[in-house]
Amino acid sequence: MELLGSTLTATYAHPPPASASFLPAIGTITSSYRDRFPHRNLTHSLSLPWRPNTYYKTAYNYPTLAPYSSRSQRVCESTMLPFVSNRTTFFTRYTPDDWYRSNLVSFQESNSSRHNSERLRVDTSRLIQDKYQQIRKTQAHSTQNLGERVNDIAFWKSEITHELDEMIGETNALTDIKRRLERGLIETEAPLQVSRECLFHREKRMGIDLVHDEAEKELLAEVDTILCCQERMRQHLDKANAQLASDRSAQHELEKDLSDKQAALRIDDKCQHLRNTSEGVSYFRGVERVDATVSVPETWAKFTDDNVLRSQSERAASAKLREETENLLIVTANEMWNQFNKVNLAFTNRIAETVDAKNKIHTHLTKILQEIFQTEMTIESIKKAIKEKSAFLKVAQTRLDERTRRPNVELCRDMAQLRTNFHQYIERASVTVSESQPTQRVACTVILMSCQALLMRSMR
Repeated sequence: MELLGSTLTATYAHPPPASASFLPAIGTITSSYRDRFPHRNLTHSLSLPWRPNTYYKTAYNYPTLAPYSSRSQRVCESTMLPFVSNRTTFFTRYTPDDWYRSNLVSFQESNSSRHNSERLRVDTSRLIQDKYQQIRKTQAHSTQNLGERVNDIAFWKSEITHELDEMIGETNALTDIKRRLERGLIETEAPLQVSRECLFHREKRMGIDLVHDEAEKELLAEVDTILCCQERMRQHLDKANAQLASDRSAQHELEKDLSDKQAALRIDDKCQHLRNTSEGVSYFRGVERVDATVSVPETWAKFTDDNVLRSQSERAASAKLREETENLLIVTANEMWNQFNKVNLAFTNRIAETVDAKNKIHTHLTKILQEIFQTEMTIESIKKAIKEKSAFLKVAQTRLDERTRRPNVELCRDMAQLRTNFHQYIERASVTVSESQPTQRVACTVILMSCQALLMRSMR
């Protein structure tokens, strides 16, 4: 016998030599028995069973089934034709040598057929064992491939699970920072409202106090700062919403891939542990012709790797955005706090300036009130002095009235009439006015001019 798995080299696998045939032709066999038994039909004898006794027993009980049995011949002798011998013929078809040679050929062909059949059986048995071993080897190799496939799926499943946990944590962290950003954006409304209220109330100032001072500049700068911070917060809030959508999309892809991996792992693990004696093993005809695959191992691994890489990319972008948002909250808080301190400092300085100006105005107001009081006292003294001069005025007017009675040419406008009392009074009043204070000087000048006008009218 040849080794297991070697190329078959049996003789029956090659064409037989020209001198001998593998099995005798049907025509040859027919000619061999047709000429020797011309009056008998031996075609039925060729299909005899393997147990001749059974045949003869059945033929004894049922003669019609075996027409060539002895009983059947006895029964049917009257119907048979008379036998004609050919001994008197001058020529026979075959000689004994032909008969022996034919038997020898039959024996040789029988030996050759038996030998070939034996070798065929041996090679068939060896082929069966070979195929059995090959099928077992193929099944073991398939089981090994399923095991490797299960390991690959388990590896990618663990990678997806790890990345999914990281993505869920990053999504939760980004959601928390987004809530903080929203809360910070809402909390900036109160300082903005306070600054606008301050500007609104400062519009109630009157006169020269309605000045564009440093406090108002800082208030306007505070409003601009808060609005700028709010705008940046809104921009980062929009980015956070978009990043959350991307993170959830990547997380959904990971969850879907993980669900598929779990189903595939369960199926492949079941297939790996299937044996020839397992329950549920059955025929599924035509299943080997069904090709429902949509990927190859390279594209399968690339799909999962792309999902993991996308998740890692989105997670890195989310972490970067979260860090930028943290810095934004700190920077905006510092900017608004610094501007708040500047506004408070400007208000403190402006209040100090206003208080100082108020105190100075109050001092000047006190002095002015005192000066007004003194001026009023001076006016009263002037009125009293004027009242005291009424006697002198009477004397002057009496003199003038008396001098009008002078006769004729004696009515002369001499110096005695014009300057006797008037110039002395004016000189004394001028000296008093020159020695007085500026405010008193103005008031006294007005009074003197009034007195002069009265004297001029009286002289006329």
